[in-house]
Amino acid sequence: MEKNQNNYCVIMAGGVGSRFWPFSRVDKPKQFLDFFGTGRSLLQMTVDRFRPLVPMENMLIVTNVAYKDMILEQVPGIKESQILCEPARRSTAPCIAYAVSRIRSLCMRKVGLITPQPDWSRQEMKVNIVVAASDHLILDEEGFRKTISHALDFVSENNAILTLGMKPTRPETGYGYIQYLQNQKVERFDDVCKVKTFTEKPNLEMAKVFLRSGDFLWNSGIFIWNLQTISEAFEKYMPEVAEKFRDGEMLMGTDKEDDFIEKIFPTCPNISIDYGVMEKADNVYVLPSDFGWSDLGTWGSLHELSEKDESGNVSLHSNAIFYESEGNVVTLESGKLAVVQGMKDMIVAESNGVLLICQKAEEQRIKQFVTDAENKFGGKFI
Repeated sequence: MEKNQNNYCVIMAGGVGSRFWPFSRVDKPKQFLDFFGTGRSLLQMTVDRFRPLVPMENMLIVTNVAYKDMILEQVPGIKESQILCEPARRSTAPCIAYAVSRIRSLCMRKVGLITPQPDWSRQEMKVNIVVAASDHLILDEEGFRKTISHALDFVSENNAILTLGMKPTRPETGYGYIQYLQNQKVERFDDVCKVKTFTEKPNLEMAKVFLRSGDFLWNSGIFIWNLQTISEAFEKYMPEVAEKFRDGEMLMGTDKEDDFIEKIFPTCPNISIDYGVMEKADNVYVLPSDFGWSDLGTWGSLHELSEKDESGNVSLHSNAIFYESEGNVVTLESGKLAVVQGMKDMIVAESNGVLLICQKAEEQRIKQFVTDAENKFGGKFI
């Protein structure tokens, strides 16, 4: 696939991955870990995935300031200027607004502009951006790249916000859903559909209804748009955030950028791009996709994707012997052995002084376990 110099990629890598505690910790969260023993962290796999589509110099990684050095270590060839450091955690909308502002500034400088000119919008339409999280797992890499390439072609020709919707294979309660209109297609892109509604994580009964209906997709959290479209969306639906970044747009990429971001970023609302833009906009489309995607957000999702024994047990990075046990996932520090008897659908995870034993069905409570451990013992085990 030919790299397009007008394509940019924004990788969001600032999360703490608390649902994978104790394996994922504040000082080294899940995106920096090698879950499958391949020698590549989730972040490294994400960067590798986009290299054939986007020039390396057009790749931006947005992260917490604490992880800058880790990214430099894990991603050879990336420059410090390509790592956008958030001084505070503010969810995905401010994260994306920051990256969009940086890309606008870079593109204006490329054409010799200091401020936008009357014909600037035509330049913006040519700049395409894909936004993805750093902790997704993709099984069909080639299928993924073909889908992204197709999506970039679509947004280069349309004033549209596009997301990838994954065809559901089970009544999953851990993902958000997208309902789409199957009879509203786009000329020349008849596989792209208009979005009807977004729905947050449903209960099991509702998830079963979604699966049966045939017009719901899993929300992948992968977004594609051109620079003009997303800039206008921020101005329309999140004007206070758009204004903050516009005030310092020409400071981006200079030695004054860090001070500017340090000042304005903590004042941004803590809101996701889904709530801030996607659920409000009327030009949102979805591309139904199927390339072996997983959010890899929970131990349960990791269990589903891992190699299992005849009883459905999974052992990661460790040795385990199972007796009268099924559907468990076990991970220990290297060199240790777990002997498990009479357990069903459990998580057993030990790392750096913490042992977690938890029902898979209750894994959404792990965030609360982390909070309780921090309240009782301080940051020692977090």
